[in-house]
Amino acid sequence: MKQSDKDKISALCKEHKAIDYKFIDPKSVVVRYWPRFKCQYGCGAYGKNLCCPPHAPSPDDTKKILDDFSLGLLVHFGGDVRVTKAIASIEREVFLLNYYKAISFGAGPCRLCKECSLTDCKIPKLARPSMEACGIDVYATAHNNDLPIHVLTNKEQSENCYALLLIE
Repeated sequence: MKQSDKDKISALCKEHKAIDYKFIDPKSVVVRYWPRFKCQYGCGAYGKNLCCPPHAPSPDDTKKILDDFSLGLLVHFGGDVRVTKAIASIEREVFLLNYYKAISFGAGPCRLCKECSLTDCKIPKLARPSMEACGIDVYATAHNNDLPIHVLTNKEQSENCYALLLIE
């Protein structure tokens, strides 16, 4: 990737209020089966939208997708940003830079529609599965790339949210 493209992508991250971002090797993304289990037994959105399990890509599919890419962008946001909308917008701009394979993963359950039809997404330009829904261990991935993340122990602590953009 040309430095000028990296500079444009960096500007996009800042424009979308990223706290930090890092170009990464997709091999540093940790995929496990347990994050989807936590979705099923810990999140009220399980099975209620097309971006969440069991509709989201499986961990095996996610591993195959990661293998198709040589570059990733891990973007760190605070809890005040609509992460999935932000990363979908960044993905679109990266696509327009001629990275036609650009694909992204958001954070948390899809909240674009009040109720998902579960058959036909009404806003596919912005809807993206979360990293967790696809089996990505966000904590291990952030740590692998020297980015901060920790379990919140009280409501005064700032949330660390992550999105992933794959670029080729």
